[in-house]
Amino acid sequence: SDLRDEAMIMETLTLMGQKNQAAQLLTKVAARLGQDTWYSTQTTAYSLLAIAKFCGQNSSSNKLQYNYVLDGAKGSTNSEQYLNTTPLTFKNNTATITNTGKNVLFVRLVLQGQPVAGQNNFLPNNPEVLEMAVSYKTLRGLALDPTTLKQGTDFYAEVTVKNPGKMGYYEQMALTQIFPSGWEIINTRLNDNEGALASAPYTYRDVRDDRVFTYFNIRENETLTYRVLLNASYVGRYYLSAVQCEAMYNNNISATQDGKWVQVVK
Repeated sequence: SDLRDEAMIMETLTLMGQKNQAAQLLTKVAARLGQDTWYSTQTTAYSLLAIAKFCGQNSSSNKLQYNYVLDGAKGSTNSEQYLNTTPLTFKNNTATITNTGKNVLFVRLVLQGQPVAGQNNFLPNNPEVLEMAVSYKTLRGLALDPTTLKQGTDFYAEVTVKNPGKMGYYEQMALTQIFPSGWEIINTRLNDNEGALASAPYTYRDVRDDRVFTYFNIRENETLTYRVLLNASYVGRYYLSAVQCEAMYNNNISATQDGKWVQVVK
């Protein structure tokens, strides 16, 4: 990519001691990394590598200094590094940062975790750029309500994805399906009967104990359908997680089907 090329040039200028020219590229590379755009692993890694080498040879005389208050607990940081991370657990949802140094301080609050059952604030839905429909059917192809299933029932999950064509050809798409622990995934590849429940072509499919990841590309105005064979195996009440489809390197392309509670009865 052009960003990776600029990072390589910046690294070369840094190694040659041409600090002024390298600094000009540093601003451009850092600005592009800060945009709401996803880059490949190689592009991101090389850009960060080049920035790290520049910073290593152009150390600042000022330290990273700041005080913070997290849920009433006070702390301070005095570091020679350009980056510092402080782990935290919120209870009162309050945080205060005071910059006591001479440099401009950039602060990021990163929250990450597993949503509680019933919470569906996942990827945004944007049907103008990606359409997705999720359904569950009997082996005869009849519609099936997964809310209540009889133990031993064989059925399949069907996901239909369409590219409306407004943003061109989509590459490196990822479909994530996480199933309740009371359902068993029947891996047709192991049974050597994959053709019994045909799906659209895909680049790769990862079938695990409780989830299936499907990776594929989709052309403009193309519709693809993917199916997973299932069995309602264990009696109980379980949570069916949201179904998500996204472009791995473009967070503007995504679709989500909300999760819900399901049960398996005798």
